[in-house]
Amino acid sequence: MIRSSSFVSFKQGFQSTRRAGKTTSTVTGVTDFLRANDKMAKLLPAISRINALQKECAAILPALFDACSVIQFEAGNLVLATPNAALATKLKQQLPKLQDGLLKRGWQVNAIRIKVQVSNIAEKTIPPKQLELPAKAVSALASLNDALENSPQNEALKAAISAMLKRHRKEK
Repeated sequence: MIRSSSFVSFKQGFQSTRRAGKTTSTVTGVTDFLRANDKMAKLLPAISRINALQKECAAILPALFDACSVIQFEAGNLVLATPNAALATKLKQQLPKLQDGLLKRGWQVNAIRIKVQVSNIAEKTIPPKQLELPAKAVSALASLNDALENSPQNEALKAAISAMLKRHRKEK
């Protein structure tokens, strides 16, 4: 496969640094990567403008903008995204304050629209750790279950031991 001369692989253009135990991406690495591709380079001014607007909105309404984001700003129309309807309602009540604050900071915002965008980010579910009991432990639990007398005080314990025995005997 032949690539154009402006192609830069993601790993070449993206660098990360390690600070205080955290890996952080360098902004220059990402922007260099975007600048290397002609089509992506055209997006940089819009990305910068939206990023600056996001910071301004967060400065004006810090409590609400933890979960909200600016998704579009074109011809004086600002479109904000919220993760749920409850937050959208709270944000809607604060729109006059947000618009006035943005106007004072030099942003020509004529109208603000809110979109509820429920994220369908599929979080990787971590399977519960399955411990495998040795055969000796399973037989010891079985003998403990048999040795316990049938009484109301031991009923929950016997049920728990039985469930554990059932699960560990099925695994083998």
